[in-house]
Amino acid sequence: MRFVGRLSRKDPLYEYLRDEILPQLNIREVKPDFKVFRLPASNHVYLYKDRNSLVRVIGKFFGEIPNRSHESAFYRMNQEYNNLQYLRSLGFTGYPHSIARPLGHTAHLNFALIEEFCCGTPLHDFLIKAIREGAETSLYQKLTALAYFLATLHNRTVLDIRVDFNKDCSYFDRILKQLISWGYIGKDEAQEFYRLKDRWRNEGSMWEDRQVLVHGDVTPTNILFKEELWVIAVDLERMKSADRVFDVGRIAGEIKHYFMQHTGNKALAEPFIGHFLWEYACHFPDRQSAFDAVTRRLPFYMGLNLLRIARNAWIKNIYRRQLLEEAKMTLR
Repeated sequence: MRFVGRLSRKDPLYEYLRDEILPQLNIREVKPDFKVFRLPASNHVYLYKDRNSLVRVIGKFFGEIPNRSHESAFYRMNQEYNNLQYLRSLGFTGYPHSIARPLGHTAHLNFALIEEFCCGTPLHDFLIKAIREGAETSLYQKLTALAYFLATLHNRTVLDIRVDFNKDCSYFDRILKQLISWGYIGKDEAQEFYRLKDRWRNEGSMWEDRQVLVHGDVTPTNILFKEELWVIAVDLERMKSADRVFDVGRIAGEIKHYFMQHTGNKALAEPFIGHFLWEYACHFPDRQSAFDAVTRRLPFYMGLNLLRIARNAWIKNIYRRQLLEEAKMTLR
């Protein structure tokens, strides 16, 4: 988080925050004074803190993104606003499962979505402390809480439609094309990945479950924890209907990535991944059957996530090669 200055009272956003947003939080400051902080994100995301009331809100701006049209920005803004509203209507409003409260959205201010600030400790911090400080118990506890949250999200939103695995294969193809175009893999290696994907496409288990709503981007910075089992999910822009293992595999892949990156030993991740999967499975009538069904499909989604991480420009080439090789082994 980086301090970037104070919001000018001449900025149209100032009036919007003062007149439309703060009253929803029972704040009626005549002259609020907003300090502005830039948050790391793919969109333009800022924290606004009123120095008088100490109220904080998040502003997410979907405009002015390279190659993004106004139509796309408008759709994404509305999509996330509606996603937040819908999940809150399902009861994700407090302990133990919360979704950020949307306070307003407007296309006239660079396609802005304003949310109530959510305070919590991200999964990233628990992973790093387990790796560097040996705080393994805390990580196990938070993975239990996260498994409970994801199982609740998935089980409350089951659709009477079978999983369309072709959609995940298309996403897989899109990631590979990016890796090729950016020079991270050659065409021969890409062909091997395509063959592995087609093998998974022919697996009946990849089509057997019903679709659920998945978070779609459960990275270690998009999941926050408070006391006990309290989980807060943020950044619902990519929520969609898909296989529940899309989310589960993303978390498992992220855990493996963290241990690979920070210790060089992927085996250290296995107890935490196994714990997370077993805890997720406990929220079904037949725990063992659920565990078996999830783990049958897990390698594809873990491999997909490792490929997704390997796209990042901040990844060093030596480690990128490790991610690609691990993705290959996982998909096999």
